Amino acid sequence: MAKYRIAWLPGDGVGNDVMEAARIVLDSLNLNLEFVHGDIGWEFWCNEGDPLPARTIAVLKQTDCALFGAITSKPKEEADKELIPALRGKGFAYSSPIVRLRQEFDLHTNLRPCKAYAGNPLNYRDDIDIVVFRENTEDLYSGIEFHPVPDSLRKTLATEHPKMKRFAGVDSADMALTLRIITRPASQRIIRSAFAYAKEKGYKNVTVVEKPNVLRETSGLFIREARKIAQEYPGIELWETNIDAMCMWLIKNPQNYGVLVTSNLFGDIISDLCAQLVGGLGFSASGNLGDRYAVFEPTHGSAPKYAGLYKVNPIAMILTVKLMLEHLGEEEAAARVENAVKAVLQEGLVHTYDMGGTASTLDMAKAISAKL
Repeated sequence: MAKYRIAWLPGDGVGNDVMEAARIVLDSLNLNLEFVHGDIGWEFWCNEGDPLPARTIAVLKQTDCALFGAITSKPKEEADKELIPALRGKGFAYSSPIVRLRQEFDLHTNLRPCKAYAGNPLNYRDDIDIVVFRENTEDLYSGIEFHPVPDSLRKTLATEHPKMKRFAGVDSADMALTLRIITRPASQRIIRSAFAYAKEKGYKNVTVVEKPNVLRETSGLFIREARKIAQEYPGIELWETNIDAMCMWLIKNPQNYGVLVTSNLFGDIISDLCAQLVGGLGFSASGNLGDRYAVFEPTHGSAPKYAGLYKVNPIAMILTVKLMLEHLGEEEAAARVENAVKAVLQEGLVHTYDMGGTASTLDMAKAISAKL
């Protein structure tokens, strides 16, 4: 019987290519794993009106964690047009499967390590080691949006907040509204996770990245909770930076930063910037962590034009495997995977197209596998 059951979610586009690469590496480790396929992706939206079918949720509930490739997402109007004719006008509304997974399983912590490995020609600097902690379940990604804005809601907002008067002359059909929801429990949870990780891994500082001078209530709440929790970790400095300034400082002095913690949207933005500092999305792994389940994914998109060409860099996916193995308690196997990636990059003999080379997705996976 398998020691671990892994939900296998290739998704679409290059998700299938990089998952094939991941399997080459995983098979080389000789671990006792069982992979259970789950349907997820654009194909299922187009043909069923649901990119994350209920049967896939059932698969996840019977496994230890999930490994996910990539997903195609499109704006509302484009998504509606790609439904099969029989489903159009039936009330189906597209929503991101990965966002739904985060909310369905309360995967509250998005962990995104951004580390420069020696020999990577795309490094901005070779001494970067940043880990982003992104709150994963609320903020502007809560999905509470309105268009047009209901009259009853407008009246309530006008009564409760004087600044709504500025929009009194705007027709409801010409207005869209998204709620930024920040709660104290979720803020405490992600901030405490960031400090605990910094303490465990030996990072000297945690930087909270928000915008409290403008978003006074939501970012203000987040910052206040960070200051309280920082007092529980006297050996770790708390730094506070606005999101716009953070982008500037990361370009100027990225080597000064260790752990960053922030809310959902800012975390989405800042983690891509950090990824580019260490080679781009082809090197950026992530874990969506909850108290009872976890989903691991590279942070790149599905890149449909490259699907099936085996052109993209699989290192992000392979480093995602490393994160999954750490989560499962397979620390030795995780270290072997990371060391194999390091060895291949240090040698500099195998480069995918983003690195200026001609190696395929599977060439890179086989080179890393050989180091195991």
